[in-house]
Amino acid sequence: MRVIGTAGHVDHGKSTLVQALTGTHPDRLKEEREREMTIDLGFAFLTLPNGEEVGIVDVPGHRDFIENMLAGVGGIDAALFVVAADEGVMPQTAEHLAILNLLKIPGGVIALTKIDMVDDPDWLDLVEHELRQKMSGTAFAEAPIVRVSARRGDRIPDLADEIARALGDRPSRPDVARPRLPVDRVFSMPGFGTVVTGTLSDGRLQVGDEVEIYPTGIRGRVRGLQSHNRKEESAQPGSRTAVNISGVNHDQIQRGNWIGHPGQFEATWRLDVQLELLPGVSLPLKHNSEVKFFIGAAETIGRVRVLGNESITGGETGWAQIELRAPVIAVRGDRFVIRRPSPGETIGGGAVVDPHPARRHRRFAPAVLERLAALAGGTVEEVVLQAIQSVGAGTAREIASQSGLEGGQALAVLQQLRERGALWVPDDEEISLAGSAVITTRSYAETWEARLLTLVAQFHLQNPLRRGVPREELKGRLAAAPPFFNALLNRNVVEGKLVHEKGLVWEAGHQLKFSSAQKLDIQHLLDSFAANPYAPPSVKQAQEAVGEAVYAVLLETDQLIQVSPEVVFRTMDYAAMLAETRKMIEQEGHVSVASFRDRFQTSRKYALGFLEYLDAKGVTARDGDLRRLR
Repeated sequence: MRVIGTAGHVDHGKSTLVQALTGTHPDRLKEEREREMTIDLGFAFLTLPNGEEVGIVDVPGHRDFIENMLAGVGGIDAALFVVAADEGVMPQTAEHLAILNLLKIPGGVIALTKIDMVDDPDWLDLVEHELRQKMSGTAFAEAPIVRVSARRGDRIPDLADEIARALGDRPSRPDVARPRLPVDRVFSMPGFGTVVTGTLSDGRLQVGDEVEIYPTGIRGRVRGLQSHNRKEESAQPGSRTAVNISGVNHDQIQRGNWIGHPGQFEATWRLDVQLELLPGVSLPLKHNSEVKFFIGAAETIGRVRVLGNESITGGETGWAQIELRAPVIAVRGDRFVIRRPSPGETIGGGAVVDPHPARRHRRFAPAVLERLAALAGGTVEEVVLQAIQSVGAGTAREIASQSGLEGGQALAVLQQLRERGALWVPDDEEISLAGSAVITTRSYAETWEARLLTLVAQFHLQNPLRRGVPREELKGRLAAAPPFFNALLNRNVVEGKLVHEKGLVWEAGHQLKFSSAQKLDIQHLLDSFAANPYAPPSVKQAQEAVGEAVYAVLLETDQLIQVSPEVVFRTMDYAAMLAETRKMIEQEGHVSVASFRDRFQTSRKYALGFLEYLDAKGVTARDGDLRRLR
């Protein structure tokens, strides 16, 4: 399914020529009929001599409506370039040609119209010569020129033949299972409701599909489809398509929105682009200039941040970051056009290199310029790697979306990169578009690993009397910790670099180092515990004996176990008391504070602290004044 678009100066006969080719006059507005001038987009359908049906988008030629023209030409496969024989090349002829070149429309056919208005054959030859000069260096340099008269019908069949030949070598639009329809018309039909039209790309839509209106997020369902004035169950990429959407009012959609499957696109307010300025523009494009930005059927205001230079002059190509006033939907490789707001002038355009840059770039950073160059001209592997670097770490679906590649193609590249060892995937999980595995580059993961290990080492230096750093504290110290933090920590534990126990993380082989005085204090304290194991020093007395820092180490290293704010035991004594308590309950069926106190010859403070700790740990359950095993 192909679409061609008209181009050319106002009143050069584009709409009349479309009517002669198709039998349908594309001007649908009363004002257009009265003024005999196309104001908005018109549409018609043509059956070529080879039987192929193509859509025709008829665009306005008047300079006042050039921005309406831009809404219609982005999705065409070829152009029908119209020049009136009696006037030759005019201002909008040149501007339309520049726009087609900026959008990389791959040529088409030139129709030299109104030959019935010229009696001198030499004049026609002169106009053709001028046309060839004007088209030199463009996609239309080799395009056939057909002399026609729409009013008399002269050579209209020949023109149709040339259109068929021009489209004959055009490849079909790819189906990457990610349909996008830029809305160029929206209206309501009695009995049907909301209808939108546009040129479908990147995938097919089917009756019954749930769709999302981007960037608003409103959802509806495809109630019906039409292509070439015929009802269809499925619309193909590249076709002029009318979509009847249920569940959405027509005033909730406007030209410049996009229709697609839910969740497949993300709106963006910022784009990295390769920008080409047209030769002969009135002024250079300076950094921070405001422009009108056109992509798909959308138009918004953007501010251009020139990268690597202070400005871009006419005929030059440069890098830029465009910050938009309203969000758009874009994927890598999408073409766009920019115009100066006042006075109105088409000044350039280019290609989207990164539709979702993570941040504002430093304008003269070499790494930024190198990355953009790789994205613009690199291999698919380089594109995927740059996409991963852009997101830092993400799922296969997120990386595919960032790269602008079709999901299956991106997935195949990810698998190749993994086999080469260029990727880091947590716990060797499977990579799939539906999977949640977080993927990053090996170098990125190694960077975070180095930070992780450095932080643990620094913690040991700063806290020589602590076993390790609490896991959550460690994660917090890693500013903006990556989403694969847990997997990275686990891998370092498995590889024997770190130990992770009871919520603490420390270097494998790490030994606590006490001074001679601290060692002596610890020995004296433990001797006190040994002398009276069931009524040992209190928490406060133990902290005063060795200091709070050393006391914390004794808890972390399981030499002591604190059972209440006041009561602490040696771990070995606690274990012996626990075993004896279990034995008492098994023999008597229960234990009380009094029986425990008498059995261990201790005070109520220690007995109550110990038994309440067992309750909290789930070893025992309280039954009045008694405890039974759970």
